Amino acid sequence: MSVWYAAQQSLSNFSILCSHVLVPPAMVALLSSPDTLIDGFLAAGHVCAVMGYAEYEPIAATYQTPIVVTGFEPLDLLDGIYRTLTALEAGQYGVENQYSRAVTRQGNVQAQELVRRVFEPCTRQWRGIGPIPASGYQLRPEFRAYDAEQRFEVINLTAQESPLCIAGQIMQGRKRPSDCSAFGTRCTPEHPLGAPMVSSEGACAAYYHYGQHRQAAQPMPHEVSIG
Repeated sequence: MSVWYAAQQSLSNFSILCSHVLVPPAMVALLSSPDTLIDGFLAAGHVCAVMGYAEYEPIAATYQTPIVVTGFEPLDLLDGIYRTLTALEAGQYGVENQYSRAVTRQGNVQAQELVRRVFEPCTRQWRGIGPIPASGYQLRPEFRAYDAEQRFEVINLTAQESPLCIAGQIMQGRKRPSDCSAFGTRCTPEHPLGAPMVSSEGACAAYYHYGQHRQAAQPMPHEVSIG
């Protein structure tokens, strides 16, 4: 909306650094991996409130994977996990909307139209995973005057990832945060080395803050990886 408004006002002192990502292409990339360990997904309710969840339906059907749209209250998350596990135990797949109080299948159509008028899909680099085609948004040519990458010539700047970080394997469900040699020592929320520790919602940050509750627990015969 800010970019659209800037264009309408012919502003010349406004720009954005666009790093938007698209979740469905990333999900397809993960599920297409021959050694994927992901059995189900909790789809972010705030995204689906705008974009709806129809895009997830062909993914669930193609890869026979349950996808549950959830909110962010503790009961929402518990219910989402419960529904995902119930579907897995029953051998069922598809998209289920746990967050029906805020999300509809079609989403906010007017907001989607504005997004499509301002942005177009592009290849996006995912930390720890690599480039995924059509997994991000960039400004359309008619709005490129507001692109900070072009305006300030920073398009070739890249972040150097620590060789110790196994964020890609963690985000793909192949490793646990505790499997990382830097976890809790050289990598902490105050000094993160990778994306899962940077975000308060990341797996590494969660293990760091709440992992002590797992130490006394006995391992389950089979653990389900929820992406």
